[in-house]
Amino acid sequence: MNAALARYLAVDYGRKRVGFAIADPIGMIASPAGFITLREGKRPPITKIIARAEELGAQGFIFGLPLDGEGLETDWTAEVRALGVEIAKRTGLPIRFLDERFTTAAALRTIKEMGESTRGRKGDVDALAATILLQQALNVQD
Repeated sequence: MNAALARYLAVDYGRKRVGFAIADPIGMIASPAGFITLREGKRPPITKIIARAEELGAQGFIFGLPLDGEGLETDWTAEVRALGVEIAKRTGLPIRFLDERFTTAAALRTIKEMGESTRGRKGDVDALAATILLQQALNVQD
């Protein structure tokens, strides 16, 4: 349990969708909290992300960092960091960044293990990836 992360909104920021997850009030369990679809060629949906955080009563953010296979930062990582910093600046809420490698693969595996299809459910996969990311953070003791 990580009470310091209670009510944090996890953000899995991808190139096509943004998946969300939120922790329960005592920071034990992460749950999917939906997704938004990005519009190609448009600016990052900062106001939509902030609005979702406000709807859920988020008290901070955890952004997944898209590192490469060796754990190194890329141009995409820099974009996600800049987005997170801008959201923290606009909201005044704390932000953390966490390695998100393999969260999407874990989400896909989980859905398949449940006997479900991922066809037409890419947004659900992204929200589940955010949930896995947040649960990993919650499981780490401060």
